Amino acid sequence: MKKSFWLPIALGLCAYLVLPLPGLSAPLSDRIDQKRAEVEDAEQKEGVLTTTIQSFSNRIDNLQGQIQAVQQRLDRAQSSLDRQKNELLEVRDRLEVARDRLARLRSELETARRLLAARLVEIYKSDTPDALTVVLEADGFEDLLERTAFLERISDQDREITDRVRGLRDQAEDQAVELAKLEQREQLAAERILRERDQIASAQGQLVSSRDQLASTRADKRGALASVRADKHEAMEDLHSLEAEQARVAGALQGSPGPIKQGSGQLIWPLNGPVTGVFGESRPGHMHAGIDIAIPEGTPIRAADSGRVALMGFVGGYGNYTCVQHTGSLSTCYAHQSSFATSNGASVTQGQVIGYSGNTGNSTGPHLHFEVRINGSPVDPMGYL
Repeated sequence: MKKSFWLPIALGLCAYLVLPLPGLSAPLSDRIDQKRAEVEDAEQKEGVLTTTIQSFSNRIDNLQGQIQAVQQRLDRAQSSLDRQKNELLEVRDRLEVARDRLARLRSELETARRLLAARLVEIYKSDTPDALTVVLEADGFEDLLERTAFLERISDQDREITDRVRGLRDQAEDQAVELAKLEQREQLAAERILRERDQIASAQGQLVSSRDQLASTRADKRGALASVRADKHEAMEDLHSLEAEQARVAGALQGSPGPIKQGSGQLIWPLNGPVTGVFGESRPGHMHAGIDIAIPEGTPIRAADSGRVALMGFVGGYGNYTCVQHTGSLSTCYAHQSSFATSNGASVTQGQVIGYSGNTGNSTGPHLHFEVRINGSPVDPMGYL
């Protein structure tokens, strides 16, 4: 009657694990695999986006450095521009003075030429025919000024007027040459200043534009990363919920601890399941001090023999850990439990449920790590089971 009662329940729970739930399209195990795949996909996207964002950040930092360098060049160019502007103002002031002086010299030269022409007329009217010959034979007014014979004929006053005309003429020519040079210098300086300033401003504008574009792209990537992380968090919550449900169902399927498994030794098996890890195996950083028995999480664990609970609690890589002292030298220990079913110092009998299998501590999956210790040192449990 008892067997017929549990049979429908067991079959129903098996169907719960294997068959789709109402309103869902896949069995629980398939949905767990699907959620794990979603979490892995989100982690890959997260890694790619994180790398991409870091790349954009590095490029933005590099561009920021270039912008600062260009800004320093622009500052130096502005200082140079200010100096050249001051120089240009000085050149323009000199140009203004040179133009005024040239205009004054030309005016004085015109006046001197009129005076000289008047004197020539007087000489022509009053002097000997020799002076007339000098005037008539001269090849223009400039040639007349250079003729020694003519200079010897005129008076000291006339010579002074002639020297002044010639001096003013030479000064006017020199001033005109200087004025042309200053005007050319002004034009070149202005063009050079404008060209350098425009080039630097253009480079700075391009760098700022590139930086802004990269910053915008980085912001978009960060938004995408936040979305991926939210999806990953949601998928992980769903996965944990499904795994918890699976563990609950698996534990319910176990129902009771099951029949006691007696070996050839003095101890009974703490639970029934395949041995997946043997005593003495080399593990990273240590030797395996017991045996591993693969079993679904939540499976009841029996005391291998009667005794007193000497240790019960969370112990590093062992996770939830219970040790029962059987004799003065013999004890057994049970690691990675999901929960306890006894207490420290309690007396237990052989076969009594003292805890439930789990995956706590340094564990790669649900199982029981079972140890036998003599005077506190681990020995191979297979010699006692």
